[in-house]
Amino acid sequence: MTDVQITFDCADPAALAAFWAEALGHQVQAPPPGFESWEQALEAMGVPPERRNSASAVVDPAGTAPRLFFQRVPEPKQVKNRVHLDVRAAPGLVGDARMAALEAAAERLVSLGATRLRRHEPAAPLAAGHIVMADPEGNEFCLD
Repeated sequence: MTDVQITFDCADPAALAAFWAEALGHQVQAPPPGFESWEQALEAMGVPPERRNSASAVVDPAGTAPRLFFQRVPEPKQVKNRVHLDVRAAPGLVGDARMAALEAAAERLVSLGATRLRRHEPAAPLAAGHIVMADPEGNEFCLD
């Protein structure tokens, strides 16, 4: 089986990793063995201070979800994402209960720095309804 990692180009890897770790209930990847912090590890590796926020990663504590990798790039986001994450905030729910769960998740994520973009109402027979959001750097994702 092939493993997969999802990579985000961004301006502030540490901040975006912290947002997604909190949003998904994951954790920022621990520093290498023998180091108590990434700052300590990067200092020992000789990484200059201005390059220490060049990358960060988020991992699922259960080890089942893909690793999210955040890399600093010089250019700002230009266009709509062609690929996006769907955050499963209401699995198994339908109708009003589903939309209420999505609204609660949207409020929590807005408190973490996300932006609510639009709500799509349920439409029979296939569309269950969802909320489109953007993370703190404008990357779109859906609450599904």
